Amino acid sequence: MKVIKFGGTSLATPERMKQVAEIVAKENAIVVLSAISGTTNTLTEIAQLLYKKEHTEAKVIIQDLKVQYLAYIKGLLANKDQYSKAEEIIKHHFSHINSFTQDLFTIHEEKTILAQGELLSTALFQLYLEEVSIHSCLLPALEFMRIDKDLEPDTYYIKHNLERELKFCKASLYITQGYICRSVFGEIDNLKRGGSDYTAALIGEAIQASEIEIWTDIDGMHNNDPRIVDNTYSIEHLSYNEAAELAYFGAKILHPASIYPAKLSGIPIFLKNTMQPEQKGTKIEQTVGEREFTAVAAKDGITAIKIISGRMLLAYGFLRKIFDIFERYKTPIDVITTSEVAVSLTIDDNSNLEAIYEELKSLGEVSIQKELSIVCVVGNFSHESKGAGGKIFDSLEHIPIRMVSYGGSQHNVSIVIETKYKKEALVALNNGLFNQK
Repeated sequence: MKVIKFGGTSLATPERMKQVAEIVAKENAIVVLSAISGTTNTLTEIAQLLYKKEHTEAKVIIQDLKVQYLAYIKGLLANKDQYSKAEEIIKHHFSHINSFTQDLFTIHEEKTILAQGELLSTALFQLYLEEVSIHSCLLPALEFMRIDKDLEPDTYYIKHNLERELKFCKASLYITQGYICRSVFGEIDNLKRGGSDYTAALIGEAIQASEIEIWTDIDGMHNNDPRIVDNTYSIEHLSYNEAAELAYFGAKILHPASIYPAKLSGIPIFLKNTMQPEQKGTKIEQTVGEREFTAVAAKDGITAIKIISGRMLLAYGFLRKIFDIFERYKTPIDVITTSEVAVSLTIDDNSNLEAIYEELKSLGEVSIQKELSIVCVVGNFSHESKGAGGKIFDSLEHIPIRMVSYGGSQHNVSIVIETKYKKEALVALNNGLFNQK
C-alpha cells in the first residue's frame, strides 16, 4: 500500500480537487490531505485576533472564509444531496470556530481552530469521491496520530491505533488529515507547519508502505530555487541524506522531518507535480550515483552570534557551557565555527534571543548580527574529493561571506551571508556549479 500526500495548492480549486481524485482513483493507498490553500493562514489570522479579543474583526474574517467554502462546493459537487451534506459540514465547522469568539482564548483553542482546515478538506474530498462512485474510507487522524510529552510522534501509539482504524472499514483507498494530531493529554495538537509531509512519512513507516508520494505544485526537487534563479531543473534522484540537507536548508517542497521515518524503513519518497502528473519528479532513496554537486538551497531568518573569550584558550568545557544555554532555551543551532578564542554560531529562532544573550555575556564578549541567510551547497564532498571548495568559493568571489561550515557532513557546505546578497549568491552558484549561463 502507498501513502500519497497532497498539499494545499493541489486542492486550491474545485478543479484541482477533482484532479486529485483522478490521480488516486485506482490506487491502493492512504491519501493524506493538507488544508485547502490559504486556509491555515486565515485560521492563524483569526486566532491572533481572538488572542487580542478583537472579536468583531475575527467574526468578519470567519464569515468571509465560510463564504469562500460555500462557493468552493458549488464548483465541486453536482449532486444535490452531496451538496447539502457539504453545506451542513461547512456550517458545523464554522459554527465551531465562531464559538471561540465568546470565551477565553488559549493555545488549546488556537490548535483546535487550526485543525479545522484539514477536517474540512478531507470531509469535502470524501463527499466528492462518493459522488463519483470511488469507494473510500475517511480515517480520522485524531484517532491515531499522537505526540508524546516531548512533542515527538508516539510511533508505537500511531502504528497500533492506525491498524485498528484500518480494520473498521475495508477499502483500497483511505483518506486522512495531515498536520493534526492529539497531545499526550488527548487535546487537539499539530505537527507544526509543513506537518502534512511528516504525517505521510509517519503513516508510511507505521504500515511499511511500498512508497510515499508527496504531490505539490512543482515537478520535484530542483537544483536551485526556481522562484529566484532561471534555468533550474528537477533532480531525478536524491539520497535521503541529500534530501534532508536540502529540505532543512530551504527547499520548501518537502518538510525536513519527513525524511527520517522513510529512511528508517527504507521507503522511497517520490516528489510529484499535481499540475503535471506525467512528469517524473524526484525519487528519494538510500543511495544514488556519485556526483560532485547536486543542488543549492537557502534558508532565511538567520541570526549569527559570536562569543569571544580569552578563557576559551586551551580550556575544556567552554563549548559545553555555551551549548547548555541553548539547550535550556530549547533553541537549535544551525551552523557553528570555532577559533582559539571565539565561537560563532547561527540560530533561526529568536524567541529567546534576549535571555540567551544575557547568559552568554557571562562567558565573554557577545555580538549579534541579524538578517542573514544560510546558503547550502549539497553534493558528495568526501574527504578524498578535490576542487569542490575552490569551485564554490570562486563562484562567490564577489559575495561577502560571514561564516563557513565545511566538513561537518560529506553532503553539505554551508555558507552564511547577509540576506541582501542571497539572490546574487544563488545565481552565481548556479552559473559556477551547474553551467547555467
